[in-house]
Amino acid sequence: MRSGVSAMARLTRGRWTGGMTRIQLVTGGTGTTGSRIVQRLQARGEQVRVASRSSECVLDWADPATWDPALRGVTGVYLAYAPDLAVPGADATVAAFTRRAAAAGVQRVVLLSGRGEPGAQRAEQAVQQVARGTGLACTVLRCSWFAQNFSEGQFAEAVAAGELALPVGDVVEPFLDADDIADAAVLALLDDGHAGRTYELTGPRALSFADVVREISAARGRPVVFRSVPLAAFRAELAGHGVPDDVLDLLAHLFTEVLDGRNSRPTDGVQQVLGRPAGELADHVRRAATAGCWT
Repeated sequence: MRSGVSAMARLTRGRWTGGMTRIQLVTGGTGTTGSRIVQRLQARGEQVRVASRSSECVLDWADPATWDPALRGVTGVYLAYAPDLAVPGADATVAAFTRRAAAAGVQRVVLLSGRGEPGAQRAEQAVQQVARGTGLACTVLRCSWFAQNFSEGQFAEAVAAGELALPVGDVVEPFLDADDIADAAVLALLDDGHAGRTYELTGPRALSFADVVREISAARGRPVVFRSVPLAAFRAELAGHGVPDDVLDLLAHLFTEVLDGRNSRPTDGVQQVLGRPAGELADHVRRAATAGCWT
C-alpha cells in the first residue's frame, strides 16, 4: 500500500476532496477515443493534459524519460497504448507506466483494452496488479472494433474510393461507437464506483464487414464494394506501400485471431456503465455521411 504521505496527498489533491484543481492526462489524446475524451472533459470544466508523440506534452512509450513530465500533477489517466496492447512487451510497458503514475500521485487510471486478445488481457492483469499494490483505482474498458475505423480510421480512404478489400470473410463483429467509449471513460475518470471494474463494451448488433459496407453505401447514396482477399495478398499489397513488418504482423494477428468469431457476441457493457443502450452503427454512418467523411 502507499505510504501515509501518499495517502494524505490523495486526500488533499483534486476537486472532489477540497476544491483544488485536478488534472486529467489523456494519452493518445489526438486519436479516435482520446480526442473525444478531451472534448468531453473540457466541456465539464476539467483541466486536461493531452499527451502523445506529436502533442505539446510529448509522451513516447519507447522513451520512459517522457513519462514523468507528462504525469506531473496529474490525478487521473486515460491510458491508451499504441500501437496495440497485443504487441510483444506492451504489458511490461504499461505496468511500468502505471507504477510511475502511482508514484506521481495519480489516483485513477482508465485502461483502453481490446476484446479477445491474450496480449491485451496480459496487459490488463499487469496494470491491475500494480493498481492493487499501490491503492490506485483502475477501470478497464475492453472494447470491440470501432465503428470509426470505417469513417476516420484505417479503412476510411478505401471506403471513400468505393472498395474495401480485407482478409476477412463472413465473421461478424459488434462494432462499437467511439463516442460510447469516450462517455464511459469520462465517467470512470470522474465518478466514484468504477474502480476495480472491467467493462466489456460492444455495439448492439453483430455485423459482417460486408454488412457494414452495405450500410455505408445506403447512408452516402453511392455504392461501396466489400471484397474478401487472402491474407498473403493483403500483406503483399501493404508491404508494397512501405508498411513495416511489425505492423503487418499485428494486422495479421487481428484479422486471423481476433476476428475468428470469438468476439461475435454483443454485450450490455455500455448499458452497465452509461445506463443507456450502445449506439447503433447505422446512426454513426448516417452522421459520418452527413459530415462528409467519405467525400
